[in-house]
Amino acid sequence: MQTPDTTWRTATSATLHCLTGCAIGEILGMVIGTAATLPTWSTITLSVLLAFLFGYALTLQGILKADIPLNQAIKLALAADTLSILTMELVDNTVVLAIPGAMDAGLATFLFWGTLALSLAVAFVVTVPVNRLLISRGKGHAVVHHVHHH
Repeated sequence: MQTPDTTWRTATSATLHCLTGCAIGEILGMVIGTAATLPTWSTITLSVLLAFLFGYALTLQGILKADIPLNQAIKLALAADTLSILTMELVDNTVVLAIPGAMDAGLATFLFWGTLALSLAVAFVVTVPVNRLLISRGKGHAVVHHVHHH
């Protein structure tokens, strides 16, 4: 059984992993949407879709290295990351939308990049306890934890 200490450590590690995929997708979506002058909701949708894509892809890569069959690996990745990515995306996009002018700021502005950095940092802080709760119940990243460490 994990101690509360290791559960926090595992949750932080899982959330950092999730943040990597989410940040790649989120930033890419925001950059593409902003550069293409897409409407706000189109940019948000693109960012969320790319965040899920990159988040799952990173987890899948780790699982496949453990010689798990692809169909089983996909199921594990979906089980491990869906709630984590969803939480992260809800929080970071809410922060971006809440900061006046952030969605209309150009790519060359501090407002654009500062808001993105802040939104991902807030999302990380909110998502760690979500992942800790899931892991403590044997859900979320706990379903792939044994794969990564064997």
